[in-house]
Amino acid sequence: MKRSFLIYLLIYLIALSSCQSKNEIESTFSAVANIEALWQTIDTKYCFVEEKDVDWDAIHEEYITKARLLESEMSDNKNYQELLFDLCASMLDSLKDGHVNLYSWFDVSAYSGWYDNAPTNFNSSLVFSKYVPSYRMSGGLYYGRLSYELTTDTIGYIYYSSFSNSCANIGGVLSKLSDCKAVIIDVRSNGGGDLTNAYTLAAPFFEHETVVGYWQHKNGPGHNDFSDLEELKVTPNQYVHWMRPVYVLTNRRCYSATNAFVNCMTNAEHATIIGDKTGGGGGMPLSYELPCGWMVRFSSVKMFNVNKESIEQGIQPDIRIDITNPSQRDDMIDKVILFTKRQAK
Repeated sequence: MKRSFLIYLLIYLIALSSCQSKNEIESTFSAVANIEALWQTIDTKYCFVEEKDVDWDAIHEEYITKARLLESEMSDNKNYQELLFDLCASMLDSLKDGHVNLYSWFDVSAYSGWYDNAPTNFNSSLVFSKYVPSYRMSGGLYYGRLSYELTTDTIGYIYYSSFSNSCANIGGVLSKLSDCKAVIIDVRSNGGGDLTNAYTLAAPFFEHETVVGYWQHKNGPGHNDFSDLEELKVTPNQYVHWMRPVYVLTNRRCYSATNAFVNCMTNAEHATIIGDKTGGGGGMPLSYELPCGWMVRFSSVKMFNVNKESIEQGIQPDIRIDITNPSQRDDMIDKVILFTKRQAK
């Protein structure tokens, strides 16, 4: 699990106050020992070594060589720990996985290449100034009705910025929007959070318990050592069933639990996914400690769609749309307005 910066700072301060000898410190922060431990941990416990299509053995040789060179400079280099951290982080970046992180008391590594070159496709200021100027908030849900260039058609809008925030009142929010002909669930730039919330948010859009995918756990040291596939199901909301059109807006920054939510919604009868391919993150992370006390976080559980295809690399929308002028219009919301007007005729 993810540990806070303060916890690592406390660990570091305790370490400083202990009676470690110079030799013990050098042993703890041996570049070779830590790179080797990091490599072995990923090799035996990370669930996407094969799927990422990296030559992990070649990575080992490359970074052990770099570690030996760095270790030879250990006693004379005041920035040794920072250089060791950067070396470990660089090795982890070769996995191209946003769920892989390295935590020290002085820094956290994170790979962002999965969205760096993609359009943002979202301007929250535009949405709440032009499309939904009057809105309310319930837990982590911001909701209201579209008012931009609409006549008699009513479209509900729900924005959810983080699956770390509560969405438990999604049923109540939908009840407030019960006069709407359609509803938008906007999860653009939502980087994830609590996986449970993904299923809570999806629940009102299913009439019956539905298998939406599968998962399997890494259960051995081999790259392909996994448990059998287990079903992932959405259980309907007990009180509210929204059986009208629902449009899920996505961009490349949708990750982790958001990716799982979008996967759920691809199985909802009345749902349409609009926007960009999600960022992915179809795994569940665990954390392990390195000899120097730093923590490495990585996925050890794989998630799949109903066709038993990995969702690690992201989910394609039903309708691919980019925003052409993000300061003036939201092309995704405009598309929903167009659909709703057509359906009203």
